[in-house]
This record gives sequence, C-alpha cells and structure tokens, in this order.
Amino acid sequence: MTITTFSPELLSYSKTHNPTPPAHLGSRYGKRGGFLPEAGNTIVCHLEKGSQTQTALIEAREKYLAMTEAPQFLFTPISSIHMTLFEGVIETRRRQDCWPSDLPLDTPIDDMTALMSARLEGFSMFDPFKVAIVEARPSGLLVDGATANDRKIMRAWRSALADLLGYRQPNHEDYKFHITFAYAIERLEDEALPRWQAMLDDVADDIRRKAVVFELTPPAFCVFEDMNHFHELLIFDFEA
Repeated sequence: MTITTFSPELLSYSKTHNPTPPAHLGSRYGKRGGFLPEAGNTIVCHLEKGSQTQTALIEAREKYLAMTEAPQFLFTPISSIHMTLFEGVIETRRRQDCWPSDLPLDTPIDDMTALMSARLEGFSMFDPFKVAIVEARPSGLLVDGATANDRKIMRAWRSALADLLGYRQPNHEDYKFHITFAYAIERLEDEALPRWQAMLDDVADDIRRKAVVFELTPPAFCVFEDMNHFHELLIFDFEA
C-alpha cells in the first residue's frame, strides 16, 4: 500500500507525516489519567438514544477499540458522543477570534454561559437538517449535511449563531463537522497505517449501510467541565 492510498485524515495521525504533538494533549487530556478540567460551552446535536444510528456508531467505536494501537488514544464515553454545530467558548481558548467581541476575555466561563444563554433565548430557529457520514478518521467520523440543501442549512445555522453571539472563529467558513470517538495520545507508526486505513474504510462503509441519515437530537446549547459529559441547557427544537 503506497502513500497515495492513505487518506489525508489518516496521514495527519502519522508520526512520520505529522510529527507535531497532538493539539489538545496536555490541556484537554494527559498521557495518563483521562480528561483534564476544561470548562466551556458549545452547541451540539447528540445521538438519539436507542436509535439505529447510536447502535451503528457504538459498533464502529468497538472497531477502533479493537485496534492494536487503541491504547494510543483516549476514548470519550458513549454517552458524550455528539456532533458539534457551533463551538462555544472554552477555558483554554480565550482569544478574541474565539470570544464574543463585546465581552472581556477574562470573564469567568459560568458568566459567559449565562450571557450567551440569554442571547440564545431569542434565537430564531432555522430549518431542520439531516446529517450523513463523509468518512472515518482515527479520531472518529467526518460528517456533513446529507444533501446540498442540508449542507446549506447547516452553514446558515453557523452564520446566524456567529452573528448573534458576536464571534467567528478562523475556521468558520471551512469548519469540518465531526463526531469524536477518541483523542490521540501518540501518533501512529507507518506500519500501522494499512491496518487503520482498512478499518476506517470498513467503518465508513458499514455506517453508510446501517445509518444512511443520522438520527440526531435537535441542536442544544450545552455546558461541560471536561469531555466526559455535555449537559443541555437550551434545546432548539426543530418542531418548536
């Protein structure tokens, strides 16, 4: 198997092709001991409990866990699996381009959540959207709108939320929607890449068969203390 047969996503988890330390290692999680405190808020869609999508994604996650290199990753709990629609603020990212422009960067996270929640109370809902898998990568899944119209609607949600909350992160326009299963502690050796590409292709194909369109809950404004749990404060019910 040559380098051209490996996806760019897989190569980004390769020690040879991306020798830099994983982005959140040391701030979101450590090499040992699990997730670190990292308070923040976010807008996400959770998996519908008991749905075929949840079953398919749990089965996919098991394939990741069965890999020889699984100990090189820290896995999130099944209950926390979600798709981020719009990134909120977080303790470890107090930067002007990731923070409401009219609020001080040293505002406590709890105060930020209260202020942002008040703004979101008046949010005018956009149309519902459907989500499907794009591909599997070592940290989980890349997803997007199931149709061109769904993709347009998801981007409209993001732009409306950015306007309301007062910030657009640098990756706003080309943000990759994703569902995280795990975070890399140590990148992969070259000899592991063929096994991982085969597993990722199998996972993506299996999900396409079992969950053509993902069964997700409506977007919700959530708070978290770390990556173990995302507590819903405000739900943007599609049927409201």
